This record gives sequence, C-alpha cells and structure tokens, in this order.
Amino acid sequence: MYSSSSAEAPLVREPLHAPVAHLVRGGVTEGVHYGSVVVLGTDGRVDFQLGDVEAAFYPRSAIKPVQAVAMVRAGLPLEGELLSLAAASHSGEERHLAGTRRILELAGLTEEDLRNVPDLPFDPVVRDAWVREGRLPSRLAQNCSGKHAAMLYTCKLNGWSRKDYLDPAHPLQQAVAETVEDLTGQRIARVTVDGCGAPLFAVSLHGLARAVARITTAAPGTPESRVADAMRAHAEMASGSGRDVAALMRAVPGLLAKDGFEGVQVAALPDGRAVAVKIADGANRARVPVA
Repeated sequence: MYSSSSAEAPLVREPLHAPVAHLVRGGVTEGVHYGSVVVLGTDGRVDFQLGDVEAAFYPRSAIKPVQAVAMVRAGLPLEGELLSLAAASHSGEERHLAGTRRILELAGLTEEDLRNVPDLPFDPVVRDAWVREGRLPSRLAQNCSGKHAAMLYTCKLNGWSRKDYLDPAHPLQQAVAETVEDLTGQRIARVTVDGCGAPLFAVSLHGLARAVARITTAAPGTPESRVADAMRAHAEMASGSGRDVAALMRAVPGLLAKDGFEGVQVAALPDGRAVAVKIADGANRARVPVA
C-alpha cells in the first residue's frame, strides 16, 4: 500500500571511500579516517558528495526513524516520548526502561515477549552502575528495546504473530521493507540481521539521506511528520541525556538527527536539506565532527 516506483537496488561492492577526517598534531597528520558523505539541498538534489554514496551499505540504527514510520503506517498509535523511544538507540537510563515497559503494558505484553538480544545499558555510566549492582544483561536494557516493544505492539494491533516478529518474511518486516524502499526511493540490496536481532536492510548512503529528508519534509499529521516531531521534541528519549545527537537536535531548531553503529549519522531539516555520513572504520571520533 505504501510502495513506490523505486529505482534499482544499489550495487553490492567494496565502497570507494575517501579521506573525510584527519587527525593532526603539531602540524603532522597522525591519522586519517576514510568514509563517505552526501549532502542534499532543499530540492532533493545532491549539493555535495565525497567518497562512494551509491554503494550498498547497512545504515544500522540510523534506519530506525524509517522503521518507526512503517509501524505508524501500520497503525501504531504512540505519540510523544513513547514514539521517540520506538525510534531510539537509547542509553538504558531509567526513563528508557520505564518507557519500554509502558509500551509493553499498552500492548498487554511483558519483557518476556521481547526477542531482542539481552545486553547491558549502552551509556558507560549507567552500565557501570548496573554492573556494580550485580544486574545481568537484559532485553529491556538493550538499546533497541523501545523499537522491539513498539514492533510487538504493532503486531498485537494487527493480529500478527508475535513469536516470529523478527523473521524477514513476517508481515511487520515486510511492511518495514516496503517503507524503506518507499522513502529511500530504491530497492533493498541485501537483508541481514542487525545487532539487536531485527532485519537490517542494505541501501545506499544517498538513499538514506533521501529517506530522512522525506521524513522531515512530510505534511503535518502524516506518519513521517509524527515520527520527526516526536524525536525532535523528545531527543533524549531517542538517544540519551549525554548523547551527541540529542545535543545536536537541541542546538539546531527543527533538526532531526540519528546515529548508528559503525560510524553512521543522518540529519535533516524541515526544508529538505539533509546529510548522511558513513565512516569506514566505524569510529565515533570521526562521525561527530564530519557530521
């Protein structure tokens, strides 16, 4: 129902990354980070590109706003901080755990229904406190638990099976795949498993930038606009109180930003300008200044 005339899938190849960041000390280059960057203008055209922005790659958690849009399209009624949490790579703070429990309660489910991989909280301070207290890795603490709780809620609302909701052939994941192709404007190149256990779809960096631009420019009241508004209004729920993407959204009015493992970053403004970054070695120290 939400398909579009998407272009062909990006090619699966070794990306032709370029130098995007240099570590310089006393006039001597100590290190070089390679990667790719694409910047879109208000008309959706490429204003700047560096490296290989058309090769297939895995956007990791930077695709979560798109996954959240897919769930809202499928009837997920969440708003505000809980919808932001549905698109989150959260830090494992108490507010994130409480929000995930709330989503599960709305669905009439419990933590036992989650199928994400158990883990310790993402934030180092929260994680250290967790370990000192003798607490073990849990599905609730894992940084994608809000997304997984929202996926279960979406399944419950649609009468879809829940035990296999992470199967790429499941109706939920098919709906997500359709939304990925719709918003990126291209076919999915490969499907694999993300670190949390959910399906992960390979697109191009250009396609990812196009998707986040479409989310931020969508008309008020649409699923895209609802997700963007929730994340911008509740930036800490989509990440954490000490996270760079939350600080970025607070600092730039109207900006939507999302990070992902392996050095991925997207950001877009309501006028359609957008940037997508991939750091080849996955280093956060290069992701933040390049973005």
